Amino acid sequence: MYQFSGKLKTFSIALMIIGALGVGYSFLTAPKTVEDAKEIIASQHDGHETEVTTHKAPVDSHAKTDEHETTEVHADEEHADEEHAEHVFHALQNRPWAASYVALFFFLGISLLVLAFYAIQRVAQAGWSIVLFRVMEAISANLVPASILMFVLIMTSVGHINHLFPWMAEGTVDPTSPNYDAIIDAKSWWLNIPGWAIRSIVYLLGWNVYRFFTRKLSIAEDTANDENKTYKKNYHASVIFLVFFMITESMMSWDWIMGLDPHWFSTLFGWYVLATLLVSALTVIAFVTIYLRSKGHLPFVNDSHLHDLAKYIFGFSVFWTYLWFAQFMLIWYADMSEETVYFIARFNEYKLPFLGMLVMNFVFPILILMNSDFKSKAWFVVIGGLVVLTGHYIDVFVMIMPATVGDQWFIGIPELSALAFFIGLFIFVTFRAFANAAPLAKGNPFLHESEHYHYYNIEHEGEENHH
Repeated sequence: MYQFSGKLKTFSIALMIIGALGVGYSFLTAPKTVEDAKEIIASQHDGHETEVTTHKAPVDSHAKTDEHETTEVHADEEHADEEHAEHVFHALQNRPWAASYVALFFFLGISLLVLAFYAIQRVAQAGWSIVLFRVMEAISANLVPASILMFVLIMTSVGHINHLFPWMAEGTVDPTSPNYDAIIDAKSWWLNIPGWAIRSIVYLLGWNVYRFFTRKLSIAEDTANDENKTYKKNYHASVIFLVFFMITESMMSWDWIMGLDPHWFSTLFGWYVLATLLVSALTVIAFVTIYLRSKGHLPFVNDSHLHDLAKYIFGFSVFWTYLWFAQFMLIWYADMSEETVYFIARFNEYKLPFLGMLVMNFVFPILILMNSDFKSKAWFVVIGGLVVLTGHYIDVFVMIMPATVGDQWFIGIPELSALAFFIGLFIFVTFRAFANAAPLAKGNPFLHESEHYHYYNIEHEGEENHH
């Protein structure tokens, strides 16, 4: 049995404490009034004042008219400054919430997609991956605390404590209100607070119910002597879950991410979010497997298992790129203002992360993981995986931040603190869950095949070259 080391536990707790303190500090230091936002705007100019040229009108018959026009210009400028200050105020108030939401959604999504990949292996009755089942089960344990925190965020959104979702603002569907939005009103059959909240709770409950039962049944398989009845129960539960997952994953993407930009829509978006989270999930499985294997806790995992994980990372990186290009190309080619606004904001205000993630999520995996030999080397997979995981975190960042903070973004205490907290939580929950069960799913009928699994190219490449 694996023992959760004291050093790793202390490290994870330290990350959580540091992260929580940083997030708390971010909320405390967020501007409380529009005047605070004005001071921040002034400080951002580094003391450089805007040059103002005063023109004196000549004394003639048009003097009063010129004076009136000048007054109107100054009034318009003051009004524009006030609007800008208010915009910055709301953006900076949103920033701690948005930074926390990016990290929360990313780690919740990873846990969910690991669970879905695990269910796929069960339904497909795959033989190669059985030795990795306990790793996947341990990672999916993060679904529980992440779901609780997501529920808290949902409730704060419903209670208007945060303002991440603009369609929830007061008066957006009231024709008599100055905040009325005809586009949101037309979508109110879906974008309404009761329906959104109920759907969100159904997603979280459904995913966690399956995770609870599949873990319970998986451990029961180790000692079951019922002619695979326990295994079959798990199989049927996985089939039901996958149907539920494929429906709710798309709906979750619409509600939790696309709902941040309620004027925009994309029919590919559910698949796109699925792809970015799936690549991240596979990378995390590889990381945890490599770590535990290096410590001698997974002696039955060989280079062929690692090779197949790297193949999945590579393959779904290409799939992600295809979806990204298909979505971008169609919107760019159609050139419809209600669609292009999404990419214009990201390209103009988030150019570095927007373009950088393309390199990290596609170019880098192509260069590192295309070679078959590299896929079997743990250190190559770690290097490639770190870049891929960072790239997909930035992808989620670019999905969320433009709609919530606009151009008031930068990587600072809120972003790094939220990331540190969820990394610490992930480490603590994953390795604690791994220590609570045997590292090998001994009762699975395909275990023998998995223990003796060897990828053909690895085992026979030298022999074929010899002949």
